[in-house]
Amino acid sequence: MNTTTNDSKNLLALNKPKGYVVTRSDELGRKTVYDLLPDWVFTEGWMPIGRLDLESKGLLLFTTNGKIGDALTKPGNCMKVYEIWVRGYVTDEHIAQSLRGVQSPQGLLRALEVEKISVGGAKTKLRVVIDEGKNRHIRRLFGALRDPKFGTPLKVLNLCRISIGSFKLDLESGQWRYLSLEEENMLIKDID
Repeated sequence: MNTTTNDSKNLLALNKPKGYVVTRSDELGRKTVYDLLPDWVFTEGWMPIGRLDLESKGLLLFTTNGKIGDALTKPGNCMKVYEIWVRGYVTDEHIAQSLRGVQSPQGLLRALEVEKISVGGAKTKLRVVIDEGKNRHIRRLFGALRDPKFGTPLKVLNLCRISIGSFKLDLESGQWRYLSLEEENMLIKDID
């Protein structure tokens, strides 16, 4: 990948595909996000900011700067936007409940915004905004809600993170790039 003088030295972005674990190494031998990145990302200690589970895809940022990493993951500091497909018909009451929150072993899980984008058969596409990221936050939140017709839990079938703060995903699946200095400054300005 070509670098320019306008590249951030602190942040790079990856469009994580499904099937990759967000970890430096995996005891089960699964593919990790480092398999998608140049070797120097691993050897120079670039760390993912937050996580996406094995089945999730989308924007993942990496840094060597712990202060930036902490600021972007501190609850309430940075909005993260996801597009998800949910099995089940998502009602206005489901949306209201997801905004109020549901209790879980991880604490209160809630969304700041939920917008219904489309409905296809027994599936609903939503745009979800959160400002924290507990383990499997969105999957657990919607899994705690029940389909009114069948009484079964809603299930997130597809989850893609499309933005973190002011930075929006603009890469093909499996591709990476440095953020520009302007993008880095906008992102950090948003969290100060």
